[in-house]
Amino acid sequence: MDDSVGPEEVRAAAAACKKALSDLVDRDWSVRAGGLDWSCRQTLEHIPNTQIFYASQLATAAKDRLPLARGGQDKLTVAELLLTIEVNASVLEHVIRAAPESTRAFHPAGMADASGFAAMGCDEILIHTADIAAGLGIDFNPPEDLCGRVLARLFPWAPTDVGHWDSLRWANGRISLPGSGPQDENWRWHCAPLSEWDGQIPRRT
Repeated sequence: MDDSVGPEEVRAAAAACKKALSDLVDRDWSVRAGGLDWSCRQTLEHIPNTQIFYASQLATAAKDRLPLARGGQDKLTVAELLLTIEVNASVLEHVIRAAPESTRAFHPAGMADASGFAAMGCDEILIHTADIAAGLGIDFNPPEDLCGRVLARLFPWAPTDVGHWDSLRWANGRISLPGSGPQDENWRWHCAPLSEWDGQIPRRT
C-alpha cells in the first residue's frame, strides 16, 4: 500500500463526508455521535476546526500550538457546517500544496510534515463522519484506497489482514478486531515523517 497522503486525499475525504451526510440535514443532530460523548452536531462542528487548525500550524511552521479563534458555529445550519468542512479542507489542501517538502510543524503527537497533516486531516474527517453516521443510523463506507493510505501513513503498525476501513477504525479505537483486541485508549498517530518511525507503537503519556 502506498503510504503517501497529500492534498488530493484531503479533498477526497471531504467529498466522502459530504456524500454521506448532505441528505441528512433534517435529522435530529442532537443525538449522540456513535460512542462519543458529543452529539452529532458537536462532532460536525469539530471537523472543520481540525482542518483549519492543521492548515494554520503547517502554514506558519509553528513550533508550538497556535491560538485559534473559534466561534459562531452554533449559528450555522447543518448544511452550512457541511459546506464549512469543504471550505476548510480546501484551505488545508492548498497549504499542503504550497508547503516546502522540509516544512515541519507542531502537533501534540509530534512535529508533523505536510503528509502527516494531510493524513490527520483525512482521519479526522473520515472517523468523525463515521461517528455521526452511526448516531444517525446510516452506514458509512469511505473508499478503501483512501483509508489504506491514511492507515499506512499514521498507523504503520495497524493490522493488515483485514480491510483498510476496519483497520483504520480499529486504530482510532472505534472497533475491536479478532486477534488484536481493542486499541489502547492512549493511542497516538505517527505524524512525523515515516522515516523517523522507530518501530514502536506510540502512546500518550
